[in-house]
This record gives sequence, C-alpha cells and structure tokens, in this order.
Amino acid sequence: MKIQQVAIVGLGALGVLYAEHFSKRLPKERVEVIADVTRIERYKRDGIFCNGEPCTFHYVTPEQATPADLILIATKFDGLSEAIEMIHPIVQKQTIILSVLNGIISEEEIAKVFGVEHTLYCVAQGMDALKTGNHMTYVNKGLLCIGADLEGMELERLHTVTKFFDETEFPYEVDPQMRHRLWGKFMLNVGVNQTVAAIEGTFHDVQIEGEARDMMISAMREVIKIGQAEGIALSEKDLAYWLDILATLNPEGKPSMAQDVDAKRKSELPLFAGTIQKLGVEHQIATPTNDKLYAIIQAKESNY
Repeated sequence: MKIQQVAIVGLGALGVLYAEHFSKRLPKERVEVIADVTRIERYKRDGIFCNGEPCTFHYVTPEQATPADLILIATKFDGLSEAIEMIHPIVQKQTIILSVLNGIISEEEIAKVFGVEHTLYCVAQGMDALKTGNHMTYVNKGLLCIGADLEGMELERLHTVTKFFDETEFPYEVDPQMRHRLWGKFMLNVGVNQTVAAIEGTFHDVQIEGEARDMMISAMREVIKIGQAEGIALSEKDLAYWLDILATLNPEGKPSMAQDVDAKRKSELPLFAGTIQKLGVEHQIATPTNDKLYAIIQAKESNY
C-alpha cells in the first residue's frame, strides 16, 4: 500500500504545521484540510500564515472530501468527537488515522469507532509552534513518534506511514513502547502546559531554575506516581528525558494551554490536572501540585 491522499482535521498550531509541510511536498489536491463551511470561509477571508508566509491550503467540507489513505487529527481534545464525525465519509479499508492530540486516550476513542486496525499510536513532541489568531510561528518542527504496540495495530501500516514520511521528508521516530511514550509526553504536558499557563509566562520561565520550574517538576512527579499505579513504568529517567526535550524549545514560545489563557479560551485543564486528580482518587495518591494548578487555572477561566 502507498499513501496518496492525506486529510488533516484541525488548524491549530500543529494542524498548520503539518498542513504546511505536506502541502509544500505534494500536489495541492492530495492534501485536504477538512473543516465546516463557516471555518473555511474564515480561513479564505483572513488567510492562514506560517512563519510570516501565507498558506495556500486545499480546503474541503466533509461532504467534498476525498477518501483518504492517511488522516491526521490535530484538534483540541474536546473537538475529537466532531473530528471523528467529519472523517466518517473518507475512512476506507486502507485508511490509517494518526492523532496528535494531547492526553492518553484519543487512539482508544478513535479505535472504538473505526477499529484498532485503522489506528497507530502517535505522539507529537519537540515542536514549539505558537499560534496567535491566524498567524503560526515555529522555530523547531519537532517530530512525530509513532508505533503499533497495541494488539490489532498492524506493523504493515506502520511501515506504510514511515515510508511516506521518508518520501515527504517528515521528521519521525518509531518507538516499540508507545504507551510508555504517550504517558511520558502526558507527564510533560501536565507539568509544562499548566505551569506556564498558571504564571502566564513562556517556556523560558520553566527552562531556568526557579519556583516555576520546581512547580512543573513537582506536577510531573505526581504523574510518575499515577502512571506507575496504572502499570506504566515511568521513572526519573523519563523525567530527565522530557526535560531535555523542553530545553530545546524556543524560550519565547508558549504551550497550547498558555496560548488559551492569553486568548481567554477554555483550556484542556480537565484533560491534564483533571485526569490526574481523578486517577489520584482512584489509586489513593495525593496530587497537591496538580490540585493547586487546577485551582489557579480554573480561577482564571472563570473570569473570562
């Protein structure tokens, strides 16, 4: 099998990043950005810009979309159910679906609808894309880490995706222990996203020693405890790995939750601290740092 047709749902920072990459390397009609009519009209009217350059994406509604070989879902987590509904008409027998959503369950949610044979685990890491209005900027593109370590996920489909990424010069890595990687990225998000959002700062604030970095690491260590209780062998070694990733990001950049606070949008707080609080209760593990971050960010959101 060869990937010919690509569909992307969601034009946040990551959606723009990936749509821009593939649109520059494939014929325009082979990369479709799927959205509803209202969003498409806005995109065409106002434009989308990547590092200052206007993007010329091929926009289609779900009804106009071409059956896809590869679908990238790049919405917020609360947009996943709408994204699943949008891609229903274009999922064929050979279709592979990658989710770059935050959290640890989007692949499971997609597999419930389309079957695990259509999914691969995927983690987006190392990018520092910042989207303000219709302008997205980035210094580091990062990579997609992919794998097929859940029963029913097909290695053949993994090879199909890696071959396509090679052909399109897309940065990726294959990990045979993707659930562990997924939890590791979740740990980073719980720490970085929430801390930078709480202090309304930038990556710089948690890249240097100080109170903010201490809070971030404390929140991440709570995830290590929860992950271990869930059967995921997270450790201080994982913490060090993700702190090294953090050190590579543009100091002036911001994670998605901090961008939400700036724009006075509801954030993915329930996905991060909310998940940790819930699992903490289940496993009788105290989560004081995540409790504090939840309270701070919830207070901000209540004043929008």
